[in-house]
Amino acid sequence: MAEATASFTIDRTTVTVQTFREDLGADIFLDMVLIPPGKFLMGSPPDERQRRDGEGPQHEVTIAEPFLMGQCPVTQAQWARIAKMEQVKRSIKQNPSRFRGDDLPVESVSWLDAEEFCLRLSAHTKRTYCLPSEAEWEYACRAGTTTPFHFGETIDAKLANYKAQDNADENWFGKYGRGVLGEYREKMTSIKTFPANYFGLYDMYGNVWEWCLDSWYENYDGAPNDGSARDASQDSGLKILRGGSWNENPRYCRSAYRFRYAADKHNSYLGFGFRVVYSSTRILS
Repeated sequence: MAEATASFTIDRTTVTVQTFREDLGADIFLDMVLIPPGKFLMGSPPDERQRRDGEGPQHEVTIAEPFLMGQCPVTQAQWARIAKMEQVKRSIKQNPSRFRGDDLPVESVSWLDAEEFCLRLSAHTKRTYCLPSEAEWEYACRAGTTTPFHFGETIDAKLANYKAQDNADENWFGKYGRGVLGEYREKMTSIKTFPANYFGLYDMYGNVWEWCLDSWYENYDGAPNDGSARDASQDSGLKILRGGSWNENPRYCRSAYRFRYAADKHNSYLGFGFRVVYSSTRILS
Protein backbone atom coordinates (compact mmCIF):
# COMPACT_ATOMS: atom_id res chain seq x y z
CA MET A 1 0.00 0.00 0.00
CA ALA A 2 1.63 3.23 -1.17
CA GLU A 3 1.44 6.32 1.06
CA ALA A 4 1.03 9.92 -0.11
CA THR A 5 -0.35 13.27 1.01
CA ALA A 6 -3.06 15.32 -0.66
CA SER A 7 -4.25 18.88 -0.19
CA PHE A 8 -7.84 20.10 -0.54
CA THR A 9 -9.20 23.62 -0.55
CA ILE A 10 -12.50 23.75 1.33
CA ASP A 11 -14.25 27.03 2.13
CA ARG A 12 -10.95 28.75 1.27
CA THR A 13 -9.12 26.60 3.83
CA THR A 14 -6.41 24.24 2.63
CA VAL A 15 -6.51 20.87 4.37
CA THR A 16 -3.73 18.30 4.00
CA VAL A 17 -4.53 14.64 4.59
CA GLN A 18 -2.65 11.35 4.39
CA THR A 19 -3.78 9.07 1.60
CA PHE A 20 -2.90 5.45 0.84
CA ARG A 21 -3.30 3.68 -2.49
CA GLU A 22 -4.17 0.01 -2.77
CA ASP A 23 -3.19 -1.57 -6.10
CA LEU A 24 -5.99 -3.82 -7.36
CA GLY A 25 -4.14 -4.72 -10.55
CA ALA A 26 -4.97 -3.90 -14.19
CA ASP A 27 -4.12 -0.23 -13.47
CA ILE A 28 -7.02 0.08 -11.02
CA PHE A 29 -6.43 1.54 -7.57
CA LEU A 30 -8.37 2.04 -4.35
CA ASP A 31 -7.58 5.34 -2.63
CA MET A 32 -7.89 5.42 1.16
CA VAL A 33 -7.73 8.38 3.55
CA LEU A 34 -6.36 8.29 7.10
CA ILE A 35 -9.12 9.27 9.53
CA PRO A 36 -7.69 10.60 12.81
CA PRO A 37 -8.93 9.54 16.25
CA GLY A 38 -11.26 11.81 18.19
CA LYS A 39 -14.61 12.26 19.92
CA PHE A 40 -17.94 13.36 18.53
CA LEU A 41 -21.63 13.58 19.35
CA MET A 42 -23.40 10.90 17.32
CA GLY A 43 -26.97 11.53 16.22
CA SER A 44 -28.94 14.76 15.90
CA PRO A 45 -30.07 17.25 18.56
CA PRO A 46 -33.81 17.40 19.30
CA ASP A 47 -34.14 20.75 17.52
CA GLU A 48 -32.53 19.71 14.21
CA ARG A 49 -34.86 20.39 11.30
CA GLN A 50 -36.70 17.28 10.00
CA ARG A 51 -35.07 15.12 12.64
CA ARG A 52 -36.37 11.60 13.27
CA ASP A 53 -36.55 9.86 16.64
CA GLY A 54 -34.19 7.13 15.45
CA GLU A 55 -31.38 9.69 15.34
CA GLY A 56 -31.28 9.87 19.12
CA PRO A 57 -30.48 9.97 21.85
CA GLN A 58 -27.33 11.88 21.02
CA HIS A 59 -24.34 10.28 22.69
CA GLU A 60 -20.61 10.84 22.79
CA VAL A 61 -18.52 8.35 20.83
CA THR A 62 -14.75 8.02 21.12
CA ILE A 63 -12.78 6.84 18.10
CA ALA A 64 -9.62 5.81 19.91
CA GLU A 65 -7.52 4.67 16.96
CA PRO A 66 -7.00 6.06 13.46
CA PHE A 67 -8.42 4.07 10.56
CA LEU A 68 -8.39 4.17 6.78
CA MET A 69 -11.57 4.87 4.84
CA GLY A 70 -12.26 4.83 1.13
CA GLN A 71 -11.87 8.33 -0.23
CA CYS A 72 -14.89 7.68 -2.42
CA PRO A 73 -17.63 5.08 -2.70
CA VAL A 74 -16.44 1.94 -4.47
CA THR A 75 -16.56 2.55 -8.22
CA GLN A 76 -17.80 0.24 -10.94
CA ALA A 77 -14.23 -0.25 -12.19
CA GLN A 78 -13.07 -1.27 -8.71
CA TRP A 79 -16.09 -3.53 -8.27
CA ALA A 80 -15.58 -5.25 -11.63
CA ARG A 81 -11.92 -5.90 -10.83
CA ILE A 82 -12.66 -7.52 -7.45
CA ALA A 83 -15.70 -9.39 -8.83
CA LYS A 84 -13.32 -11.32 -11.10
CA MET A 85 -11.44 -12.69 -8.10
CA GLU A 86 -12.09 -16.00 -6.40
CA GLN A 87 -15.40 -16.33 -4.55
CA VAL A 88 -15.27 -16.42 -0.73
CA LYS A 89 -18.87 -16.80 0.46
CA ARG A 90 -21.16 -15.99 -2.46
CA SER A 91 -21.19 -15.13 -6.14
CA ILE A 92 -21.57 -11.50 -7.21
CA LYS A 93 -22.42 -9.94 -10.55
CA GLN A 94 -19.65 -8.49 -12.66
CA ASN A 95 -21.59 -5.29 -13.44
CA PRO A 96 -24.74 -4.86 -11.34
CA SER A 97 -25.20 -1.11 -11.87
CA ARG A 98 -28.10 0.67 -13.54
CA PHE A 99 -26.02 3.68 -14.63
CA ARG A 100 -22.84 2.55 -16.36
CA GLY A 101 -19.42 4.17 -16.04
CA ASP A 102 -16.03 3.20 -14.60
CA ASP A 103 -15.90 6.30 -12.36
CA LEU A 104 -19.50 6.03 -11.19
CA PRO A 105 -20.18 4.38 -7.83
CA VAL A 106 -21.44 0.82 -8.02
CA GLU A 107 -25.10 1.27 -7.04
CA SER A 108 -27.19 -1.88 -7.23
CA VAL A 109 -25.58 -4.07 -4.58
CA SER A 110 -26.92 -5.63 -1.41
CA TRP A 111 -25.19 -5.63 1.98
CA LEU A 112 -24.25 -9.26 1.38
CA ASP A 113 -22.74 -8.31 -1.99
CA ALA A 114 -20.71 -5.56 -0.30
CA GLU A 115 -19.55 -8.03 2.34
CA GLU A 116 -18.34 -10.40 -0.38
CA PHE A 117 -16.43 -7.55 -2.05
CA CYS A 118 -14.69 -6.83 1.26
CA LEU A 119 -13.79 -10.50 1.74
CA ARG A 120 -12.31 -10.78 -1.76
CA LEU A 121 -10.45 -7.49 -1.34
CA SER A 122 -9.05 -8.72 1.98
CA ALA A 123 -7.91 -11.99 0.40
CA HIS A 124 -6.22 -10.07 -2.43
CA THR A 125 -4.42 -7.53 -0.24
CA LYS A 126 -3.81 -9.71 2.84
CA ARG A 127 -5.35 -6.88 4.89
CA THR A 128 -8.74 -6.93 6.61
CA TYR A 129 -11.15 -4.64 4.80
CA CYS A 130 -14.80 -4.31 5.79
CA LEU A 131 -17.74 -1.94 5.81
CA PRO A 132 -17.53 1.00 8.23
CA SER A 133 -19.48 0.86 11.45
CA GLU A 134 -22.34 3.34 11.58
CA ALA A 135 -20.36 5.38 14.12
CA GLU A 136 -17.24 5.42 11.94
CA TRP A 137 -19.31 6.52 8.96
CA GLU A 138 -20.92 9.44 10.81
CA TYR A 139 -17.66 10.49 12.45
CA ALA A 140 -15.94 10.53 9.06
CA CYS A 141 -18.86 12.31 7.42
CA ARG A 142 -19.04 15.07 10.02
CA ALA A 143 -15.26 15.58 10.00
CA GLY A 144 -15.37 17.63 13.18
CA THR A 145 -18.61 19.48 12.46
CA THR A 146 -21.90 19.50 14.40
CA THR A 147 -24.29 20.98 11.82
CA PRO A 148 -26.76 18.94 9.73
CA PHE A 149 -24.20 18.86 6.90
CA HIS A 150 -20.44 19.06 7.13
CA PHE A 151 -20.49 22.29 5.17
CA GLY A 152 -23.15 23.97 7.36
CA GLU A 153 -26.83 24.30 8.15
CA THR A 154 -28.07 23.50 4.65
CA ILE A 155 -27.10 21.81 1.40
CA ASP A 156 -26.76 23.03 -2.18
CA ALA A 157 -26.91 21.11 -5.47
CA LYS A 158 -23.53 22.61 -6.33
CA LEU A 159 -22.08 20.64 -3.41
CA ALA A 160 -23.78 17.25 -3.82
CA ASN A 161 -25.91 15.16 -6.17
CA TYR A 162 -29.45 14.83 -4.81
CA LYS A 163 -33.08 15.62 -5.70
CA ALA A 164 -32.95 19.42 -5.45
CA GLN A 165 -36.37 20.19 -6.96
CA ASP A 166 -39.87 20.26 -5.43
CA ASN A 167 -42.61 17.86 -6.49
CA ALA A 168 -46.04 18.96 -5.25
CA ASP A 169 -47.72 15.72 -6.35
CA GLU A 170 -45.34 13.64 -4.24
CA ASN A 171 -45.12 16.19 -1.40
CA TRP A 172 -41.38 16.30 -2.13
CA PHE A 173 -39.20 19.25 -1.16
CA GLY A 174 -35.89 19.96 -2.85
CA LYS A 175 -34.40 22.39 -0.35
CA TYR A 176 -33.48 22.13 3.31
CA GLY A 177 -34.02 24.97 5.76
CA ARG A 178 -32.91 28.27 4.25
CA GLY A 179 -31.30 26.55 1.30
CA VAL A 180 -32.23 26.97 -2.35
CA LEU A 181 -33.57 24.74 -5.09
CA GLY A 182 -31.09 23.55 -7.68
CA GLU A 183 -30.38 21.07 -10.44
CA TYR A 184 -31.94 17.61 -10.19
CA ARG A 185 -29.60 15.57 -12.38
CA GLU A 186 -31.75 12.41 -12.40
CA LYS A 187 -28.67 10.19 -12.54
CA MET A 188 -25.42 9.32 -10.81
CA THR A 189 -22.37 11.56 -11.07
CA SER A 190 -18.71 10.53 -11.24
CA ILE A 191 -16.70 10.41 -8.03
CA LYS A 192 -14.91 13.63 -7.02
CA THR A 193 -17.40 15.80 -8.92
CA PHE A 194 -18.05 17.79 -5.72
CA PRO A 195 -15.78 19.15 -2.95
CA ALA A 196 -14.35 16.85 -0.30
CA ASN A 197 -14.97 17.31 3.43
CA TYR A 198 -12.31 18.26 5.99
CA PHE A 199 -11.08 14.66 6.19
CA GLY A 200 -10.61 14.55 2.41
CA LEU A 201 -13.63 12.30 1.74
CA TYR A 202 -15.83 12.75 -1.31
CA ASP A 203 -19.54 12.10 -1.88
CA MET A 204 -20.58 11.61 1.73
CA TYR A 205 -23.92 13.16 0.76
CA GLY A 206 -26.11 12.10 -2.14
CA ASN A 207 -25.12 10.13 -5.24
CA VAL A 208 -25.42 6.69 -3.60
CA TRP A 209 -26.65 5.31 -0.28
CA GLU A 210 -23.78 3.63 1.60
CA TRP A 211 -24.08 0.37 3.52
CA CYS A 212 -22.68 0.22 7.06
CA LEU A 213 -21.61 -2.83 9.03
CA ASP A 214 -24.29 -2.53 11.71
CA SER A 215 -27.59 -4.30 12.10
CA TRP A 216 -30.60 -2.01 12.43
CA TYR A 217 -31.82 -0.82 15.81
CA GLU A 218 -34.67 1.67 16.20
CA ASN A 219 -32.57 4.21 18.12
CA TYR A 220 -29.30 4.63 20.01
CA ASP A 221 -30.46 3.31 23.37
CA GLY A 222 -27.70 0.94 24.45
CA ALA A 223 -25.45 1.83 21.52
CA PRO A 224 -21.68 1.38 22.02
CA ASN A 225 -19.63 4.51 22.63
CA ASP A 226 -16.33 3.24 21.21
CA GLY A 227 -17.11 3.43 17.50
CA SER A 228 -17.73 -0.30 17.10
CA ALA A 229 -20.63 -1.79 15.16
CA ARG A 230 -23.85 -2.55 17.03
CA ASP A 231 -24.14 -6.09 18.42
CA ALA A 232 -25.94 -8.24 15.85
CA SER A 233 -27.31 -10.79 18.35
CA GLN A 234 -30.82 -9.45 17.72
CA ASP A 235 -30.26 -9.21 13.97
CA SER A 236 -33.56 -8.86 12.10
CA GLY A 237 -31.90 -9.12 8.70
CA LEU A 238 -31.98 -5.33 8.32
CA LYS A 239 -28.79 -3.31 7.86
CA ILE A 240 -27.92 0.39 7.97
CA LEU A 241 -27.52 2.76 5.01
CA ARG A 242 -26.27 6.34 5.23
CA GLY A 243 -25.82 9.50 3.17
CA GLY A 244 -28.80 9.69 0.80
CA SER A 245 -28.63 9.35 -2.98
CA TRP A 246 -29.13 11.07 -6.31
CA ASN A 247 -32.86 10.28 -6.08
CA GLU A 248 -33.52 11.47 -2.52
CA ASN A 249 -34.40 14.88 -1.16
CA PRO A 250 -31.97 16.77 1.09
CA ARG A 251 -33.45 15.75 4.47
CA TYR A 252 -32.18 12.21 3.83
CA CYS A 253 -28.65 13.42 3.10
CA ARG A 254 -28.07 14.83 6.60
CA SER A 255 -25.09 13.55 8.58
CA ALA A 256 -27.38 11.99 11.20
CA TYR A 257 -30.03 10.41 8.97
CA ARG A 258 -30.36 6.61 9.18
CA PHE A 259 -32.04 4.25 6.71
CA ARG A 260 -32.65 0.49 6.90
CA TYR A 261 -33.02 -2.24 4.30
CA ALA A 262 -32.84 -6.02 4.05
CA ALA A 263 -29.25 -7.28 3.88
CA ASP A 264 -29.95 -9.52 0.89
CA LYS A 265 -31.70 -6.86 -1.22
CA HIS A 266 -30.55 -4.01 -3.43
CA ASN A 267 -32.48 -1.04 -4.82
CA SER A 268 -31.49 0.26 -8.24
CA TYR A 269 -34.09 3.05 -8.05
CA LEU A 270 -32.52 4.65 -4.96
CA GLY A 271 -28.97 3.38 -5.49
CA PHE A 272 -27.19 1.27 -2.85
CA GLY A 273 -23.40 1.30 -2.75
CA PHE A 274 -20.67 1.44 -0.10
CA ARG A 275 -17.14 2.43 0.83
CA VAL A 276 -14.62 0.34 2.74
CA VAL A 277 -12.50 0.78 5.84
CA TYR A 278 -9.28 -0.78 7.06
CA SER A 279 -7.87 -0.73 10.59
CA SER A 280 -4.87 -2.78 11.65
CA THR A 281 -6.23 -2.81 15.23
CA ARG A 282 -9.77 -3.93 14.47
CA ILE A 283 -10.73 -7.47 15.42
CA LEU A 284 -13.63 -8.83 13.42
CA SER A 285 -15.81 -11.72 14.46
